[in-house]
Order: sequence, then C-alpha cells, then structure tokens
Amino acid sequence: MSIELLIAKQNPDGGWPYARGASWTEPTAYAILALLADGETRAVERGIRWMRLAQRPDGGWPPQLGVDQSTWVSALAALLPAERLGAKAHEGAIQWLLATSGEETTFVYRLRQWLLGNPTAPDQQFAGWPWVPGSAAWVGPTALTILALEKEATSRPSSLIRERIESGRRFLLSRTCSDGGWNHGSARALGYELPSYPETTGIALLALRGMRSAKIERALAAAERFLGECRSADAINWLRLGLLVHGRLPVDYCRRENPEPRTLPEASLEVLAANAEKGRGFWC
Repeated sequence: MSIELLIAKQNPDGGWPYARGASWTEPTAYAILALLADGETRAVERGIRWMRLAQRPDGGWPPQLGVDQSTWVSALAALLPAERLGAKAHEGAIQWLLATSGEETTFVYRLRQWLLGNPTAPDQQFAGWPWVPGSAAWVGPTALTILALEKEATSRPSSLIRERIESGRRFLLSRTCSDGGWNHGSARALGYELPSYPETTGIALLALRGMRSAKIERALAAAERFLGECRSADAINWLRLGLLVHGRLPVDYCRRENPEPRTLPEASLEVLAANAEKGRGFWC
C-alpha cells in the first residue's frame, strides 16, 4: 500500500511533500529510494529530475527549492544511485559532504577555545556532520552521511573517505547516552545525563553496522527495548534497520502490526525497512 501512496502523492513538479503541499528534498530522496528498492520505476525519473534541478552550485542540496544554502539533506542525495542521479551531480554531493563537518572540530573553533582557556571536551574530538554548515554536529546527519560515504567507498575506495567514516563512527560512539542509546546530540547537558531516543538509536546503529564492542551491545539492548515499547512509525522503522544489520531483529517481528505512517518519509522508510529484511539495503 505504501508504494501506491508514494506514487499518488508525487507532485506535478516531480518531487514529494512531507504530507501535502510543496516538494522538499528529504521526502523526495526517501521516496526515490523506496520506489527503487521495491522495483517501481514509473515515478523515479521525474523525481530524479527534481533532485537535479534542486542541486546548488556548491554541490549540495537545500531543504527545498528557493533556499540558498546546502544542508544535511545532501547526504540523502548522495545515497541515490550515481547512475541515475548523474555522475557529476553525485560527485558534487560527495565532495560537499567531505568538505563539511561540525563547527566544534574546525581549526578556527579549536583555536578560539584554546585562546579562551577552554579545553576540548572528549566528545568534541571527532568530526561528525551538522544539520546546517557552521553549526555543531548531530547524530542524525552524521549517521546518514556515514551511510552515503560507505556506499561511495565500495565503488571508489578512498583513504580520505575512510578517514571521514572512521571519524564519524567515533563521533557516534562518543555520544552514547548512559542508557545505551543515542539522543540527537550530546549525552550530557548542563551537568545532567540525557535519555536516548528510539529513532536516533536505530539510525546510529545502522551507521555502525559491522562493528562490535561493549558500547554496541548496550546500544542493541536499548534498541530491543525501544522496539517493544515505541509506537512511532518513524522510530520503529529506524530500529528495524539498526537491529537488522547487527543480526538482532527478532525473528517473529513480521507478525507485529505497526502504526500507520503519518508522513511520506515515514511511508518510504517502511518500504525500505521491509526490503532490507529481504536483503535489499538502500545503503548498498
């Protein structure tokens, strides 16, 4: 049903809205990935044309046409198949991601902190990715960028890409909360421990696929708890993906009735999660 919904919701300009109205980059990229994963290509080319039109001169993507700044959604564009997006457009996305990092790990920020007598915090030693350039790194955009760069590294190995992937993974591991999972940013604020969230725990685990450590085990335990408790379609599908790549998705999970998606990205994630369980991962 989700595929029919995605096709029906495509805008005349080829993009997709979050629910209704104007097209945005995030739902458009997710919809294209979902359609391709399910083998449905009728609407894909129109969506790809919208994505090409939206790309900015710096190689990145804005959240919507008319916005004059590239943001985290560039990682979603980089996850699209290069042969469909176009080699030049894809290369622009990769280069934009490689040139972007959280402000807290830039030379200027570190120099300013040193001059002020403020030491670098342990969780600021590794470069992640921000939602918007010039701001701090966060879990969501860092995890999505890792997925995009890993996909790139499989076809075009690069020491620079591997270094950024490793730094991003260390960033994620340095931000685990005391309960084992991840929230959107730091594990502590104003001297208080912060709780983790199901969706960020799922997406971080997906970006850390193939890794094994005590922290990963605690995060997997947190994800399993979340999967049994949460009622958000977005969170459940990220948890499904995160647990799946670590071989920890419960075998009887398919019998569970999940909540209905409320947005087009949620509907797309449902399709992507279902296809990933069949061995068709969008990050490959």
